[in-house]
Amino acid sequence: DVLDPERLIQCPLVKHHLIRARRFPYHLVKCKKSNPEIAKKFATCPFNARHLVPQADLSKHITKCNDKAFVEQDVVSRSCEPPQEQLNNGSPWQAPPCAEDWET
Repeated sequence: DVLDPERLIQCPLVKHHLIRARRFPYHLVKCKKSNPEIAKKFATCPFNARHLVPQADLSKHITKCNDKAFVEQDVVSRSCEPPQEQLNNGSPWQAPPCAEDWET
């Protein structure tokens, strides 16, 4: 959490785990490994890996996820830019002439 990295967040896998926001991504990885049977019942949000939701609720979460707007905005902004190959091929920049002669 950018606003308060010390804020406590409840682990979605083991409810009695309270983790500081800045450590939350690391905890999720460790907790998934430690609790594989519980982790199987959860799915990861495609827009934010910190969102673990029960598999049955994933489609509902996807429609309401706040982070979806950031991904959609990024996709739209990239579609408005020219492709990278056009930028490379059509660049008017040329290297300046070199006055150095390494052989002399």
